[in-house]
Amino acid sequence: MSSVTLESIRQAAEGIRAHVVRTPTVPAARLAETLGCELFLKLESLQFTGSFKDRGACWKLMNLDEEQARRGVIAMSAGNHAQGVAYHARRLGIPATIVMPEFAPFAKVERTRSFGARVVLTGETLDASAVAAREIAERDGLTFVHPYDDSFIISGQGTIGLELLQDLPDLDCVIVPIGGGGLIAGIATALKAERPEIEILGVEAALYPSMHQVLHGQTPTAGGTTLADGIAVKSPGEITREIVRELVADILLADEAALETGVHYLVERQKVVTEGAGAAAIAAMLSQPERFAGRKVAALIGGGNIDVRLLSGVLARGLVRDGRVVRLRVEIIDQPRQLARLAQVIGDSGGNIIEVYHQRLFADVPAKRADIDVVVETRDSEHVAEIIEGLKQGGFPSRVLSSRSMEANL
Repeated sequence: MSSVTLESIRQAAEGIRAHVVRTPTVPAARLAETLGCELFLKLESLQFTGSFKDRGACWKLMNLDEEQARRGVIAMSAGNHAQGVAYHARRLGIPATIVMPEFAPFAKVERTRSFGARVVLTGETLDASAVAAREIAERDGLTFVHPYDDSFIISGQGTIGLELLQDLPDLDCVIVPIGGGGLIAGIATALKAERPEIEILGVEAALYPSMHQVLHGQTPTAGGTTLADGIAVKSPGEITREIVRELVADILLADEAALETGVHYLVERQKVVTEGAGAAAIAAMLSQPERFAGRKVAALIGGGNIDVRLLSGVLARGLVRDGRVVRLRVEIIDQPRQLARLAQVIGDSGGNIIEVYHQRLFADVPAKRADIDVVVETRDSEHVAEIIEGLKQGGFPSRVLSSRSMEANL
């Protein structure tokens, strides 16, 4: 029987009350219109370090004995767990060592250091970093703070479930991202103890379906590069998998396209900045909207620590995917005033030219003709079709280069 109970979660809530953010649960009206349900977002991205990891890390550190606190703690993480442990260790006066893989983003390394932790960069993979962290813990007598498979960590994350019930006591369904399972295990324990009829659904990145596979008796085959790196876990926890097996109704999988769309829509439609893992619940809902139609649903937004450059790329790709930025290849006669005529046709069709590229040397056209690649801002895919028809009528053969999906729509 798990040591994570409603009572342990209530104790955690009381213990960390003054040390973490009591995050809001906000209505998501525009996304709700798209999905056909009543939707609310639990914004754990507003924690001080930008993710729900603050809760479990704080409660774990508060429960160290005097000798453990004096000697210090060690954790292995490439991101959110590292920052949660480092921040609360500094607050509580506990020495902290964080082992991060050699490929960890510079920004996350420096942010973790800024919280006062000693950062050790070692390991070409997360597994190698975990081994190194265990070795350092044994050598230096440090307490290892596991990111998810620990009853104090799980109880700390479970405090989110208590807050959801306070804010929305009549919820039908809660959707929670799954990495190692600490977050959903805690939330499910709290919710099911108070409201057994609530449906709890988990979401994993399709490239990392480790919990789904383990619970179906399969060997985990996780691997690959995913936008949802915060839940890219190859093997779920031993404690967490049993709680999930008992309390979680189903585990959904979100592919990379859905994760990108989730990040994009949250920013554009709800003005919520989230990382890939934080958007997993919305990604799953967008993939299966019929499952949530007419229901009152809460989606857990677990974190907002996304690299700004990556975010800009996701948003730009989203505009292309929606047909609001398109790249056209247009064939013209290579002589004066043709480019002006081309621009006039696009302008008359309501398109806004962003960039123009001439293709003379490497284009597969006759010597007296040229290909022009034009990046155009548009309203939607139907508007793109109107622009292409206008170009055709104006004597400019053209085709879409932006994406196969866009070409298929045209």
